Amino acid sequence: MMQKKEKRTVGPESVRMIGLGHPWIIADAYTKRWPAGQAGDLVDLTDDQGRFLATALLDPAERVVARVLTRERMRLDRSWISKRLQAAIQLRRDYADLGDSNAYRLVNGEGDGLPGLTVDCYGDYLMVQLYCTGWRPHLPLVTQALQELREPVGIYEKFRPRNTRELEAVSDTKSYGRLLAGTAAPPLLPVQENGLNFLVSLERGLNTGLFLDQRKNRRDLMPRVRGKRLLNLFAYTAAFSVAAAAAGASLVTSVDASPAYTDWGRANFGANRLNPKRHEFIVGDCREVLHELVQRGNPYDIVVMDPPSFSTTASSRFTTRGGTAELVAAALSLLREGGLLIASSNHQKVDVADYLKELRRGALEAGSELRVVTLSGQPEDFPYPVSFPEGRYLKYVVCVKA
Repeated sequence: MMQKKEKRTVGPESVRMIGLGHPWIIADAYTKRWPAGQAGDLVDLTDDQGRFLATALLDPAERVVARVLTRERMRLDRSWISKRLQAAIQLRRDYADLGDSNAYRLVNGEGDGLPGLTVDCYGDYLMVQLYCTGWRPHLPLVTQALQELREPVGIYEKFRPRNTRELEAVSDTKSYGRLLAGTAAPPLLPVQENGLNFLVSLERGLNTGLFLDQRKNRRDLMPRVRGKRLLNLFAYTAAFSVAAAAAGASLVTSVDASPAYTDWGRANFGANRLNPKRHEFIVGDCREVLHELVQRGNPYDIVVMDPPSFSTTASSRFTTRGGTAELVAAALSLLREGGLLIASSNHQKVDVADYLKELRRGALEAGSELRVVTLSGQPEDFPYPVSFPEGRYLKYVVCVKA
């Protein structure tokens, strides 16, 4: 028998979006009239005529007040969760080009029919992240199903606070991860990506130290860099820098505002038997460092810029919408003619067309011409529904300075 669920009436716009296959119910005048409920409650969504539309997971305190699990009636139990997880695992087996990588996304939320829930694989460990409080009561079921399907050494959860952007610059030492099941991982766990070694933290910081959605883009970079001078801005833990140095770049300059991330980057070099002293690490605000590097007068063959969508230093603030063009203009002054500018953004609210306009503005400001040779996004282990444009968030643009 189906478990009895309360009904929630949605307005015409939500009816239309459900019909289009969009998984989010956004708070509006209709949802404000909903009876009180708890995060994690399973509800039947209906139109104003009482017709059933979908089964959703309630998250009443958030802007996305409910997430559609299916347009059928269902029970949220271990069997249902296991089927969704099995389908996600099979998709990676069939379509994801993981090569010699054991760090990748196993479940990508809406793209795997589990909206608001992600699971990442780091070697023998799994990392669960909840972007929807509604999953909190069901986390034990998810953990049990993952143990049965994958038999990991350990399963962690990394907590996502609401003010993630504001915390990002100061959270590199605070622990946001906790062990849900199994054996604890070492403070820095070695994993493989594209045959290279990287150190990740399943407990410390808001992120683990390796952004898995850039795996294929780092692999794409490697054959382009042999004998070249490369500048990596907003280097974080220097994953792009490691890929470039391992592939034979003559010099890699890594710039980041965080001393802790810079030290982590040096450790990643050491994990690959790359001598960090042969390359350059600069701690500082990227825009200020760019101006200092211009004074040196020694241009680069490749400039990589993958800033967070929001960052703050003691002297300045960067946002993708407000600062990309300025950053591009400054970077172009350090790039030789015929060199590559590689610009990336993970800002969900900036689409590809708007991002290309920012690159155009930067090129015009610098008096240069940029020609796009590659435009890509996240790899196959980050699928998203065609009905969910928010899922296509990563922009990775390789441009030639003409």
